[in-house]
Amino acid sequence: MSLSDYALEQIVGGLLDQFYARRIQKLDSLQLKDTLRRKNPYLFHAVGYQKASDIVEALLQAYMSSSDEGIFGDAFFEPLAKAVSGGTIAPTQGVDIVIEDQQRYLAVAIKSGPAVFNAQSKRRQNQDFLALRSRMLKVQKQFDALVGYGYGRKSAAPSGERIFREASGQELWQELTGDDQFYLRILQVMRERPALHKLSFDMAWAAAVNRFTATFIHEFCFPDGSIDWESLLRFNSAARPKRESR
Repeated sequence: MSLSDYALEQIVGGLLDQFYARRIQKLDSLQLKDTLRRKNPYLFHAVGYQKASDIVEALLQAYMSSSDEGIFGDAFFEPLAKAVSGGTIAPTQGVDIVIEDQQRYLAVAIKSGPAVFNAQSKRRQNQDFLALRSRMLKVQKQFDALVGYGYGRKSAAPSGERIFREASGQELWQELTGDDQFYLRILQVMRERPALHKLSFDMAWAAAVNRFTATFIHEFCFPDGSIDWESLLRFNSAARPKRESR
C-alpha cells in the first residue's frame, strides 16, 4: 500500500496523540500504594535512598518504562499496521490483521518488540493461529501466519508445532507496505510532535511526583521527615491477619 508522506504524517500524528493521552491517563490514575506493593523495599533501602521524592521518582520511572512498551504496541504499532497494510480486522482473538489475495490468507499478530514475547506467549499465539486456520479451511487459500514486531531484528520460519513465522523492524514494515524504507519514514514523519507532547506529559509527571511524595511522607515517614523503613516493609510484606475461627 503506497502512502504519501503527508498521509502517513496524518496517521502517525493521530496515533502519537492517542499514545500520549494514554500515558497521561496512566499517570493520573496511578495510586502510590498499588505501585509500592509490587516493589522491593529491601532494595530501596540497600541502595541508600533517603528522600521520599527519590523513591517516588524511581517507582514512577520503573512503572512507566514497563507500561510504555505495552501502550505503544497497542496505541501505535497495531493501528499503524492496520492503516498502512490495507488489511482488515481479523475475525478471531489474538490476531490483529488479515490480508488476502487470490492465493494467500495472511494473518498477522502485531507486537511491540521481540523481547516482550516469551515462550508462554508464543504457545498461546500459536493456539490463536491454529484456531483461525481451522475456521479458514473453507477459504481454500494458503494460510500464512505471521507475528510482526514493530522494531528490532528478529526473523524466524515456522518450526515444530509452531505454525507462524516472525519478522521485525524493516522486514515487517516492508512486507506490510512494499516499501523497504517505510521503517525510516515512520520516524521521519513524527517531526516535532514528540517534543510538543512532552510538555503536557512533563506537567502530568510533576503532578504525579508531587502527589505520590505527599502520600509517601504521610504514610511512611517519621515526623522529622526521615523514612520509616519498617512501616514501609510491613505494608509491603507483613502477613495478612488470619481470620479468627468461630
